[in-house]
Amino acid sequence: MVPEEILPDELLERLRGRAAGYDRDNAFFHEDLADLAGAGYLKAFVPASDGGLGLGLEAVAALQRRLATAAPATALGVNMHLVWTGVAHVMNARGDDSLAFVLKEAGEGEVFAFGISEAGNDSMLFDSGTVAEPLPDGGYRFTGRKIFTSLSHGWTRLGTFGKDSDARDGEGELVFGFLRREDPGHRTLDDWNTLGMRASASNSTLLEGAVVPPERIFRKLPAGPNRDLLIFAIFACFETLLAAVYTGLAERAFVLGVDAVKWRVSSKYGGRSFAQDPDIRWKIADAAMALDGIYPQLAGLARDVDGLVDHGPQWFPKLVGLKSRATENARYVVDVAIRVSGGGSYFRGSELERLYRDVLAGIFHPSNDESAHNTVASAWLGPLEN
Repeated sequence: MVPEEILPDELLERLRGRAAGYDRDNAFFHEDLADLAGAGYLKAFVPASDGGLGLGLEAVAALQRRLATAAPATALGVNMHLVWTGVAHVMNARGDDSLAFVLKEAGEGEVFAFGISEAGNDSMLFDSGTVAEPLPDGGYRFTGRKIFTSLSHGWTRLGTFGKDSDARDGEGELVFGFLRREDPGHRTLDDWNTLGMRASASNSTLLEGAVVPPERIFRKLPAGPNRDLLIFAIFACFETLLAAVYTGLAERAFVLGVDAVKWRVSSKYGGRSFAQDPDIRWKIADAAMALDGIYPQLAGLARDVDGLVDHGPQWFPKLVGLKSRATENARYVVDVAIRVSGGGSYFRGSELERLYRDVLAGIFHPSNDESAHNTVASAWLGPLEN
């Protein structure tokens, strides 16, 4: 099954046609989400036995690349649903069916979001400022604030976590669970008014004693770094699918830049197009080579996840390296497209102007550039000495 079959040109153009309005109005992509759900897109990782497409990470990354060429903010928002369903798929392929219910519920139409990030929590998945209070029945009450909750206006299931500080003899335990939208104890704040990726509606979520019942608590891990399968699966899907979105965004910017160079004319070259300018040609070539370099890394690493390849301790450096390279690469390609397109791209409302703002969000997603370099350095040189 090729991406064009799931995301045909007609659907892609419909999504592209809404993107500017969503951005202008700072509006969530309700119509896009309905169209994608109708096309079966939200069931990409769901096995055929549960009514899904039964795809792997390589195929879904290719889909996200294609979607991002039309509507990057929509692709970024949908990413969060695909991360959780992808995590369930990756774990299931490795013999852990503890998240099989995620795939089943996604097949029934539920939409999953990622309520993990917290302001000031540089440890990300290895610690939490959210309080997870154990309840007598085995459930937990969560209290804290989650930021960058993409799909905040569309989710029906929120995957989140918090810390039970008294567990494990006071060492602390990280508790992961899924909250249902209809359950009390959570609020979505109206605080998403950003430079770019506006339609993603990545609002903050307040957990105000939100109760997750025992059957929806799916993991308890010691606080601090660990190599649990859940952590690997989250990293694998989150970093790979982010890389796919920003690569697709860069592809669209490159196409717009090439088109602009072909129709813009230069008095210096006797009214011929800027495509005859050696300096412009060099810039276009350099951007094309930058894109060509990221495609095999993105596809190859996703293929290794699907193929159960064992990279051992090099998995995390490879994954954060992919995300860092893809987002930085995308910023470079968009910058080139802006430079070769002339002053018109600087005006508010042009597609390139929007892509220029959208691509900047890539520097804020985990793992950020500093964290990624620290991970890679530690893999090759060992940890910093105290």
